[in-house]
Amino acid sequence: MIPFADLTLLHTSIQDKIDAALTQVIQTSNFIGGEIVTQFEKEFASYIGIKHCIGCANGTDSIEILLQTLEIGKGDEVLVPAISWIATSEAVSSVGATPIFVDVNPEFYTIDVSKIEVAITSKTKAIIPVHLYGQAADMDAILSIANKYDLYIIEDCAQAHGAEYKGKKVGTIGTCASFSFFPGKNLGAFGDAGCLVTNNETIAEKSRMIANHGQKGKHNHIIEGRNSRLDTLHAAILSVKLPYLDTWNALRIEAAAKYSKLLTNSPIQIPHILPNTSHVFHLYVIQTQQRTALQNALTQQQIQTAIHYPTALPFLPCYSEKNYSEKDFPIAFAMQQKILSLPLFPGISDAQIEEVCKTILATL
Repeated sequence: MIPFADLTLLHTSIQDKIDAALTQVIQTSNFIGGEIVTQFEKEFASYIGIKHCIGCANGTDSIEILLQTLEIGKGDEVLVPAISWIATSEAVSSVGATPIFVDVNPEFYTIDVSKIEVAITSKTKAIIPVHLYGQAADMDAILSIANKYDLYIIEDCAQAHGAEYKGKKVGTIGTCASFSFFPGKNLGAFGDAGCLVTNNETIAEKSRMIANHGQKGKHNHIIEGRNSRLDTLHAAILSVKLPYLDTWNALRIEAAAKYSKLLTNSPIQIPHILPNTSHVFHLYVIQTQQRTALQNALTQQQIQTAIHYPTALPFLPCYSEKNYSEKDFPIAFAMQQKILSLPLFPGISDAQIEEVCKTILATL
């Protein structure tokens, strides 16, 4: 069997260091907050090149907390891409604001910058560009629009740890940014975990308070907040894994290049890379008109695949009251029927990649 992802392979290679980190947490019995969490926050901030990193319970919370910090709520609108995991849009709804969907670029899968301005109204307060599948969004164009209309930019970096846009790591370009450390991410914990980052001192201070029951110092509740803290066990694991992230990303990029070389002359659409960016290939996503047949053929050969995502956000049942149709988001509508994620993980072998491609070429 060729797995879609092999976390066991990844963790086995650093098992001794993970065991030591977990033992340290257990011996100190400091499971919430403390030096281990603070240390990881400093390490991750240094890694991406930003001043402030605030750990929280998961990536969804980090977007919600940033929206709350920026005082975005009822009556406000936030632009989000039509293809993403639902966390991007549900976070907007959770704070009382309205997600306004924007179609995606057919080559890069990220928000189509040419369609952003027509979606802006007097109620628009922010844009959430998603660096989808590990590909950075076109941030220069987004920055230009945001500056023109005085909008916040909250980067959703859940799938793009270490990706770069014109020499800057994603998460350092907009007003602030969200990261998820879900186990399957390029940098993953052993459960739900996340963080938010920013260079803005005020945003950092308020976000940290919101994430920790509105406290500024123990029992000093300045505002009403919430309980969304990065567990010490996760922080310890993330600190062990962070030094390996660039190496693991390089392996992902190398594997993606092998896929693309073998599939270049096939009838499928392989991933494109935006110029002057580094795509870290959280996912290697192809497009084919014969997805069902191809996925079935791969399954028969014991090759695991996935679809990210089978339904574009505007067409999910939870947004059915909007009555969106194909004409509203033609690219996202078409893509949801064609996209297929192939096996890709640090350590995937050339033989495994060749077997996947052999099956694809024999099927289509």
